[in-house]
Amino acid sequence: MTRRICYVTGTRADFGLMLTSLLAIQAHPALNLELMVTGMHLSVAHGHTVKEILDAGLPIRAEIPVPLDPTTGATMARNLGRMVMTFVDEWDANRPDLVLLLGDRGEMLAGAIAAIHLNLPVVHVHGGERSGTVDEPVRHAISKLSHCHFAATAASRDRLIRMGEHPDSVWVTGAPGLDGLAQLASLSRAELCEEQMLDADRPVALMVFHPVLQEAAQAAEAIRLILDSLRDQGSQVVALMPNSDAGSGPIREILQRRNGRDGVHVLKHLARRRFASWMAQCDVMIGNSSAGIIEAATFGTPVLNLGSRQNLRERNANTVDAPLERHSILLALKVLLNKGRLPPTNVYGDGQTAARIADLLAGLKLTPELMMKTNAY
Repeated sequence: MTRRICYVTGTRADFGLMLTSLLAIQAHPALNLELMVTGMHLSVAHGHTVKEILDAGLPIRAEIPVPLDPTTGATMARNLGRMVMTFVDEWDANRPDLVLLLGDRGEMLAGAIAAIHLNLPVVHVHGGERSGTVDEPVRHAISKLSHCHFAATAASRDRLIRMGEHPDSVWVTGAPGLDGLAQLASLSRAELCEEQMLDADRPVALMVFHPVLQEAAQAAEAIRLILDSLRDQGSQVVALMPNSDAGSGPIREILQRRNGRDGVHVLKHLARRRFASWMAQCDVMIGNSSAGIIEAATFGTPVLNLGSRQNLRERNANTVDAPLERHSILLALKVLLNKGRLPPTNVYGDGQTAARIADLLAGLKLTPELMMKTNAY
């Protein structure tokens, strides 16, 4: 009998990171995959990225729309409740064998809350990491509600064990977003620049900047500062719209006003192939996305990480941190652009995570003892 795996997805980001692993699960003879799709995937304003799930040929069990406006912490909290109720109704009526979750977003927390109350085993990918802001406590909350853990690094595994997770339930699989990443980045700089009408001979910055819940009131000031600094430094900018978290509204408004001015080109969404290609071909990546911390090192791309969103996360050698302050940003940009690309080494894994995840999911012993979760100390 095949084991039914239900994965929760709410954003282009988590789906892109997990796509290779989801395809490996779908192809595994002992596994049967289904997806619960919610959040930004179902929003036209955020690219209606449910299309990418359908294009990948992955089976959608249910679509759970939630309101994304106004972009406040209250909306995020209310949506947790909406998603919990829908997940419970779906899984109570037709139980999967295992719920698979990634990272630190509210959709994943809702899935963990629903699953553990239905006595469904939960596997959490990318637990044990530090990042500051609201993401860190949400990530650790998901870990404490999960029964098994697929950590990206040895340090993350050690942290999960120190948090009380049983060592026999924590594996180092590597980061799933690295699988096939170098091969996916197949578009040349000339092709990418021509698509956006950019000068391939001038510096290009890839910017991905998301709001921080605790600093939502400063989001507009932060995005203006970054764009002004890149203009003064002389870079062209390919900017991605932010996620839907609290504070994203002002960021979106400013990006829309700057689009087409001062070399700024704003995109609602980039398919995974184009996003990987831009990471491989840009002169610098700037912002506060985990893609800069984790994935960009596969290409040796210089990364300027700004502010607190990725605070305390493990760094690769290609990353420089700076506060949201003009002089510091300009100085760091100068250093990174002068240094250029680094050797493509990555502490987050070897790009072979998908097979490990699929094999582990097929072989996990889902015993009553596993479900009776307690701290290991």
